[in-house]
Amino acid sequence: MEAARAGDGSRRDRPGAGKGRHPRDRGGPDRARRRRALVAGSVGNLIEWYEFGVYGYFATIIAERFFTPEGGGEAEALVKTYASFALAFFFRPVGAALFGRLGDRIGRRPVLVLVISLMTGATTLIGVLPTYAQAGAAAPWLLTFLRILQGLSAGGEFGGAVSVMTEFAPPGRRGLYGSWQSFTVALGLLGGAGAAAVLATVLTEQQLAAWGWRLPFLLTLPLGLGALWLRLRLDETPAFREEGARVTPPAREVAGAIALGAGRIMGWAAAGYTFLVVLPSYLQSSLDASFRQALVATVLANAGFAVTIVPAGLLSDRVGRRPVMVTGALLVAVSSLPLLDLLQDPGASEAVKGAAVLAAGAVVGLMAGPGPALLSEMFPTRVRYTGLGLAYALSNAVFSGCAGLVITETVERTGNVDVPAYYAAVTCAVSALALAAAPGRAARRADAAGDAG
Repeated sequence: MEAARAGDGSRRDRPGAGKGRHPRDRGGPDRARRRRALVAGSVGNLIEWYEFGVYGYFATIIAERFFTPEGGGEAEALVKTYASFALAFFFRPVGAALFGRLGDRIGRRPVLVLVISLMTGATTLIGVLPTYAQAGAAAPWLLTFLRILQGLSAGGEFGGAVSVMTEFAPPGRRGLYGSWQSFTVALGLLGGAGAAAVLATVLTEQQLAAWGWRLPFLLTLPLGLGALWLRLRLDETPAFREEGARVTPPAREVAGAIALGAGRIMGWAAAGYTFLVVLPSYLQSSLDASFRQALVATVLANAGFAVTIVPAGLLSDRVGRRPVMVTGALLVAVSSLPLLDLLQDPGASEAVKGAAVLAAGAVVGLMAGPGPALLSEMFPTRVRYTGLGLAYALSNAVFSGCAGLVITETVERTGNVDVPAYYAAVTCAVSALALAAAPGRAARRADAAGDAG
């Protein structure tokens, strides 16, 4: 029997299937508890990606305020700002391992409470940090420390939230429930863009640079307190309460599943970051687009991404995770180069280019929708928080965190403006191969134990 049938459109993964196999599915949590788990699980991810967007949108101001000593260069300061931006990515696997191990031992709920508290505190403190002019060399170090805390908390967020959402999901609905975790990525990025746009509209440039940039970070405090309240009211998942007698799979099996999981979502991580985050700066620096055109492209790409995520998750409950994700990966692989060629075509109208960017975001959503459930179903309950969290964090640290640097440096060195297309296409092709590979023993154990969520 194949390893992760829950991820392949097996009978067990379809609506109403498996009711005679898993006693917990017959009773299960009621609708209110499921809804609470869905909201409490996804809200942390929304805050994380909201802050992610805000930090990127205000990177120039942050560079000036925290990394520019007397006589310092603006370009050097911006590089240091983006370095602290990337640093948070590379602490995500550390957070995934640390908080994941804790969550698999003491439960999902207490660790998610700790993670959202850490994330909220670190982000809010950025909003009140003294600048270089006020605190000297301590300012950039304090900012970097808070970015590290954000990276650690973000690493612990995904694994726990997806575990809660998929373990509370009713039979045949893990794809739908897990897709909301990806949907909040789009909401968070759009929320960050909206906050930046509103402030840029109502404040002068001087006000924005002096104190206005702090407001979006301070807004995290009420958002985080609301998320904390929701998580304090959250019940522990039925799967975790019942897992005590089950045997922990060998570390080698878990490591293999983590590597396979990271490979399966490589295209999602790389193409998502390329089309949703890197694209605006690429359009301005490489294709001489205006700021307005780049901003419109950002909104359209994220809108397309948001529209397909939940339907893709729902579809994966009917036909399987891997068929939907392979379709998305192959579509990105074959369409990335034509997309960039179209964006470079001076004869193409803005409407046509906008539709193409919208479609690019929508195709990435085909991978992001089923992705959380697919990862969850690769690991048994005893190691799920750690396993899926590490697979996600490692893939994102390497293929998202390095995307901007790889693309920018390669374009600058080679002069080839098609580099983003090659990057997205190659990573998605590798993902398609990993998705076609047979699942490992850890996933087979999850399936055999009826433990895929």
